[in-house]
Amino acid sequence: MSNILRSILLGALVLSSAQLWATAPTSGLLLNSVEAKGISQQVAELPLLAKSVESMAEGLNAFMSIDMDVPVPRDAGGGYTHERHKKNGQAIYEAATLYQVTGEQRYADFAVALLLRYADLYPKIGPHPKHKHQAPGKLFWQILNDAVWLVYVIQGYDQLQDVLTPGQKELIVKNLLNPYVKYLSVDSSETFNKVHNHGTWAAAAVGMTGLVLGNQEYVDIALKGSAKDGRSGFLKQIEALFSPDGYYTEGPYYQRYALMPFVVFARALDRVQPQWDIFKYRDGVLLKAIYACINLSYNNLFFPLNDAIKDKGLDTIELVYGVDIAYALTKDKGLLSVAANQQQVIVSGDGLLVAQAIAAQQQQPFDYSSMLFRDGANGDEGGVAVLRSDDAKSALVVKAAGQGMGHGHFDRLGWLYYDHGNEIVSDYGAARYLNVVTKRGGVYLPENNTWAKQSIAHNTLVVDERSHFNGKLGKASESSAKVGVFSDKLNAVSVVEANAYPGVSFERTMGLIQTALLDSPLVLDLMTIRSNSKHQYDLPLHYAGQLTYISEQPKVALNAMETLGKKHGYQHLWKKGWLPVNGSAAQVTWLKGNRFYSLNTLLPKDSQILFAELGANDPEFNLRRENALVLRQTGRKDTHFVSVLESHGEYNGVREYTKQPTSQVRGLEHRVDKDLSLVLVELDGGARIVVAKADSVDPDQQHTLALKGKRYQWRGHLAIFEESSNDGK
Repeated sequence: MSNILRSILLGALVLSSAQLWATAPTSGLLLNSVEAKGISQQVAELPLLAKSVESMAEGLNAFMSIDMDVPVPRDAGGGYTHERHKKNGQAIYEAATLYQVTGEQRYADFAVALLLRYADLYPKIGPHPKHKHQAPGKLFWQILNDAVWLVYVIQGYDQLQDVLTPGQKELIVKNLLNPYVKYLSVDSSETFNKVHNHGTWAAAAVGMTGLVLGNQEYVDIALKGSAKDGRSGFLKQIEALFSPDGYYTEGPYYQRYALMPFVVFARALDRVQPQWDIFKYRDGVLLKAIYACINLSYNNLFFPLNDAIKDKGLDTIELVYGVDIAYALTKDKGLLSVAANQQQVIVSGDGLLVAQAIAAQQQQPFDYSSMLFRDGANGDEGGVAVLRSDDAKSALVVKAAGQGMGHGHFDRLGWLYYDHGNEIVSDYGAARYLNVVTKRGGVYLPENNTWAKQSIAHNTLVVDERSHFNGKLGKASESSAKVGVFSDKLNAVSVVEANAYPGVSFERTMGLIQTALLDSPLVLDLMTIRSNSKHQYDLPLHYAGQLTYISEQPKVALNAMETLGKKHGYQHLWKKGWLPVNGSAAQVTWLKGNRFYSLNTLLPKDSQILFAELGANDPEFNLRRENALVLRQTGRKDTHFVSVLESHGEYNGVREYTKQPTSQVRGLEHRVDKDLSLVLVELDGGARIVVAKADSVDPDQQHTLALKGKRYQWRGHLAIFEESSNDGK
């Protein structure tokens, strides 16, 4: 038993319950005194909770060992004063929580002293001297950080009400809390009333302060906006920022960040003013958002859509809150397996429930299955399809969502692929080194705009070497892709983008085909392009791994390289090689982890496969060195790209053996007849997979099309046929 845990237990023994919890319970935003007593009494029998309490105490004890400092704000993000105020705010919350759990007066004394220091400082400072382009805060360079700080600090104040004297309370409320609320809601009303995650944090901070202080005015403006007319505020944000499926328009990385104020304020409101029934608001979309965030991940990491840092996953503190709160409300045992993987719980009443259930071994596997997450408040702005294999080892992600506001990328109809724990077909995410001061202070780098947001940086169609919507946010925000058909039965989706380029529309049908003919799923990619004029069409594929096989010898730049282009991201790609393709199937294989991946692609005459490497025009070495294939067709109006990706074989470097390093795909054929098409995948031994597609999405319409002497009949938009021999079945 650790010294920290021993002190918690001793505190509970030495100080009687009458001494520790004689006062009335706190308002209990997330933890009341009864729950704190339960944590103290049970922590030794609940390993996950004990680990979380110990971790909190270890970090706080180390922080308390250094001199207390509440500096005058002067630094931008990452600077000393910025980081110190962040740590101070967190410390107030943690010290107050540990006081409730352990009864140790030193924690309360420390938190009260910090609060009083801030009550002294706050009236003396104005807007931050180094504010960003967003509205300035006072403690921080952007008001977003000020709101986050208050969300934590008001929880700390809540836990300290039984030790604060009336005079201390009056001073803190008069000099800190009330002026802080005024600055967030009145002086910065534009941000406060914004339907955006910055506005959500501000609403949460003001609303939670209102709940603790018993100030209903604060609660009302937080919920309904400054004018209390419902055009802004927390309720409007719930209505506008999530789709009916719980998808947040900026993508899973920012959904994770934005989720925190939504679930924390909602849970506090649910506990203190349950009459709002907030978790049932808009058909329970906040709970759906928690589940969506979990489902928009693979191997515990979020899909890196839009401005995403690729190492963020389900163990982030925001999802720990989300999972604990969702379990407390639903008792869904599948959530317990997620919590167990997170290896921590919130030191709260909800965290106590989760820890108790896990200790009782009640967890069940979380149900990761194929699903479509619609985008837009009404669910009519495209969406993100996640197609998973039955064993959940493989996941295909097709992004046809809306632009995603300022953090969105120009990547309509792009895709990612994961298999056996690895990212196989990748997305770059954001060009940013978060909190790395030596990389421009940790902010988004110039290459985020010149590369990461551009269409060529994604696995989607690029026309005439220009990004979708010509790289203009306003244009991209005015339209969305259309999901034609999503079938979890067939594990396939068809989506259409008609607005990214004037006069060009493109449809992409993708499927994760599970068949008895192959050991692993086969990824189908059929893109149909329609245009009245000729264009250059590029279809990049960013692969993770090392090339092991190319069906023909490409021409290679040995002594000098040029870039693929001059702008729209092309200037960042070195042209390392090129392979002419003349109307036949080509194959490229790479190794990732201990498996091989073969892209089999069918291109028309006079096409090329370009081999590219990221890193050109990168004077500060900001870009990762990653590789891409670019399938190129030039001088065409209507055309198709047809590809299948196969996972196969095994490489074992330890035991020094290799199994099946070559693809089982022996040929590809594609037949189009007006609004019908067939893709034939020929395998070793004569077995075949045939994918039949109709432009019509009518599920009852019958279709017939012949290929190589066989007639295929199907109903609806898509069908898949498996043939173990040339005779078919």
